[in-house]
Amino acid sequence: MAEAPLLDLAEVVHGDLLDQGGGTAEIFSAIARHAPLLGARERESLHRQVTARLAGLGSIEPLLVDREISEIMINGPGVVWLERNGRIEPSGVVLNSSELELLVERIVAPIGRIVDPRRPWVDGRLADGSRVNIVAPPVAIDGPYVTIRRFVLRAEDVSDFGPPNVASMLSELVTRRRSIIVSGGTGAGKTSLLNALAAHVATEARVIAVEDAAELRLQHPHVVRLEARAAGVEGVGAVEIRDLLRNALRMRPDRIVLGEVRGPEALDLIQALNTGHSGCLSTIHANSPTDALRRLSSLVMSAGTGLPHEAIRTQIGSAVDVVVQVERTASGAREVAAVVEVVDGETVRPLWCGE
Repeated sequence: MAEAPLLDLAEVVHGDLLDQGGGTAEIFSAIARHAPLLGARERESLHRQVTARLAGLGSIEPLLVDREISEIMINGPGVVWLERNGRIEPSGVVLNSSELELLVERIVAPIGRIVDPRRPWVDGRLADGSRVNIVAPPVAIDGPYVTIRRFVLRAEDVSDFGPPNVASMLSELVTRRRSIIVSGGTGAGKTSLLNALAAHVATEARVIAVEDAAELRLQHPHVVRLEARAAGVEGVGAVEIRDLLRNALRMRPDRIVLGEVRGPEALDLIQALNTGHSGCLSTIHANSPTDALRRLSSLVMSAGTGLPHEAIRTQIGSAVDVVVQVERTASGAREVAAVVEVVDGETVRPLWCGE
């Protein structure tokens, strides 16, 4: 049987089970009722598809177990797109409107969120740690749109991001408790490099990891992980990164690993670094080391303290020691493009530059 009719049959069997209140144990019986002449291989394939509809995320479930896929993109009913090894391509999965609506419900229900015309977007995390964003009509004209950023953080070392002399330099900088900001664009490998850098923190250190969405997998014997939380359906209960960072300072940290600086928590980070909490590791979205420092300055200003720019620049210069720029090459590889020493809040001195 062709793939499309099998997908149609999966929808029919799934609908039948929903109407009858059946579960996964009744799938083969339902298949026998609707398609008694199916061969063994097709019956097994149909069973997997219906199981995914009942207990998983439907037709995209196979994509979620493929470790080579880093992003899954659904642009409304139709073809599901994916990113594999740094390249975007269409998958073999096609979703119709009812399947997509069911998928959205399956995603938002376990995390206690609602997506509707009043709240047309939602962020969350799947059970495997993957981050998900959903945008619904009316703002999603052809939606709903679903973007899943897979949690496929591999065990990588700094040597995977550059030549031996760069790996040795980065390892030494971490060992010497230099405060390092990893800068780069989306998908450049910032989190992966941050994870690799943290592996060189002394084993006797107590590491406090603070993240907006838990992605890091720190290979360290003494790690405490804190994760921010969005407000619930009632609009209360939010826990911001600033709250967690301030609390982390009361937890006797030897090192703080901040998943990403993206808001007014930049002020708390800079103040922590300037009051004895050296050796922090973090990331920031920026296209160059100097852009990273300028963005960090803007984020500090967003905290609304009224500090003059010159004072902010001085504090950043005292707090941040090194910026490491990471980029994704045309081949999809992630490499360190530059390592610079921070002279002040806007000036850097190159320690190493790629080609």
